Amino acid sequence: MGYITSWSQFQREAEALYAKSPNKARYCVKWRTVEGVLVLKITDDTTCLKYRTSSSVYLNRFEVLNHLLMEKMQNRRAPPPQPLRVPAAETPRSGSPALGAAAAKPGEAGGAGKKKGKKRK
Repeated sequence: MGYITSWSQFQREAEALYAKSPNKARYCVKWRTVEGVLVLKITDDTTCLKYRTSSSVYLNRFEVLNHLLMEKMQNRRAPPPQPLRVPAAETPRSGSPALGAAAAKPGEAGGAGKKKGKKRK
C-alpha cells in the first residue's frame, strides 16, 4: 500500500474505484500539520489508493477531485442544462431608439432619493 506519485493517475484510479463500488468506497482527507503534508486516501476494503503532497500547487486539483466525488456521492443526477430564453418584450428593436428611464424624467438623476433621518433613542 504505497503512495501514487502522479496526480493524474490518482484522480483517474480514484474515480474508477468509486464507480466500481460506490456503496463500499470511502474517501479520507488528512492534513499533517507537523510535516505540512496533505494525504488523500480512497478505499473499498480490497483496494487502497493513497496520494501525498506538500505542494500548494495541487490544491486546485484537490478541490476539483473533491467536487467530482461529492457530486457522485450525492446520489442525484445533475439537472440538464436549460437553453437561455430571452423574453420578447426585452429584445431591442432595430431602427427605433430605446426609450428608457432617462427619457421619461430628464431633470432627475438616477440614484437614491432623500436621506432618512437618524433614529431617536
